[in-house]
Amino acid sequence: MKKIFLPLLCGISFLSFSQIKESKQVDSIFAEWNQLDAPGAALGIVKGGELVYAKGYGSVDLEHDLPITPSSVFYIGSVSKQFVTFCILLLEEQGKLDLDDRIQKYLPDFPEYETPLTIRHFIHHTSGVRDYLTLMDLKGRSYLDNLDVDEVYELIKRQKELNFTPGEKYLYSNSCYFMLAMIVEKVSHEPIRKFAHEHIFSPLGMQNTLFYDDNTDLIKNRVFSYQKKREGEGFNNLIMRFDLVGSGGVYSSIEDLFLWDQNFYHNILGKGGQAIIQKMHQEGVLNNGESVGYAFALNNGTYKGLRTVSHSGSLAGYRAQLLRFPDEEFSVIILANRDDANPTDKSYQVADILLKDKFKEEPPKNEVSDKKEDKTTMEKDMDLASIDVMDYVGNFYSEELDVTYRLYMEDDLLKLKIANNEPQNMGINAPDTFISNGNRYRFERIDGKVIGFELDAGRVTNLKFEKR
Repeated sequence: MKKIFLPLLCGISFLSFSQIKESKQVDSIFAEWNQLDAPGAALGIVKGGELVYAKGYGSVDLEHDLPITPSSVFYIGSVSKQFVTFCILLLEEQGKLDLDDRIQKYLPDFPEYETPLTIRHFIHHTSGVRDYLTLMDLKGRSYLDNLDVDEVYELIKRQKELNFTPGEKYLYSNSCYFMLAMIVEKVSHEPIRKFAHEHIFSPLGMQNTLFYDDNTDLIKNRVFSYQKKREGEGFNNLIMRFDLVGSGGVYSSIEDLFLWDQNFYHNILGKGGQAIIQKMHQEGVLNNGESVGYAFALNNGTYKGLRTVSHSGSLAGYRAQLLRFPDEEFSVIILANRDDANPTDKSYQVADILLKDKFKEEPPKNEVSDKKEDKTTMEKDMDLASIDVMDYVGNFYSEELDVTYRLYMEDDLLKLKIANNEPQNMGINAPDTFISNGNRYRFERIDGKVIGFELDAGRVTNLKFEKR
């Protein structure tokens, strides 16, 4: 028998079969968000095939004091990627594509590189194709603005070289999933929004889930995103007009993602049966035979001795986490609308409460914490006076990005200017190597003169600039 409870503070609980006895402990994890004057999150706890706890904490819209509920619709970021891979596998099941097909079979205008690029490389992030969100950022463009599909595809195609030889490494790339969505559309002859609705969302009853490919469309019960003020208290609107699909693009709710979660146990999609589900969990393999740990937009892992399957997502002020313990038939789903949220950590905190009798071992320290690069290894205190900083002053052009970076001296600091963005300070890391905003600039010389630099920016490496 379903129970509907009245709001608690600003949250609304929908306890779908039985109230978990640990509800107060769970609520305490989200206590700081449980108020109408702050954004927060929606939580879903799934156990044994039931949505045993579903609740909202905080506000959908700070301008209208609307509470978050399990029906609230959030942008789920990269959690969207698993819907893209499922579309690909459905098309494979229909005999319309092969995972080892070359990308150019479906996108014939995409450049050829020394080593063939396949759909499988794209799925498992082993392609070496540079990440378009990083490239846009390096161009000085905000990807929260409206980005044209053709503009993004042209930017990806301009890559003179890959980050690495396909299959040699794993490096997460949103470009790959952007293009996988294009392949779904080429093969199915319809937008991925329509294909996913017909073959995934509608059959599962996910009535409030869609690939959002037009930012002028309305979304019922949409949650807005917020950025915590850097100084003082409160939040700012973090408005985005982003409507590209593939790398992200899905809006959904706790109630709908529960239906998706359950389909992993008893698949009714496509031809039915578990073969396609088993394939979703197959990890990519490098050229040397080593597993990359990343399956079909699912991360296989363990936590305290229990098997896990998970993926997170983020964009603007939206944060999402879907964490499954398949052997326990237990899942935690968290969707947040504040940029300071860490739903990954909170999902494990929920698991710590409800699975404490199931755990087999303690995790290594910091197992679930975000990995942060040790900046002491990046930025060293080196004396600028010991080098001729004027060697690095000038304009540097990237043909690949079609953008010019200006380096100049001001107040005894080397500064970097990109388009109309605020200038950045350049900190020296080693001879001919500088760091700015976490990106590494390695300058090249011929006969002692600086002729350019190579830029490493996480998901983009060895990006060349020449001095003009």
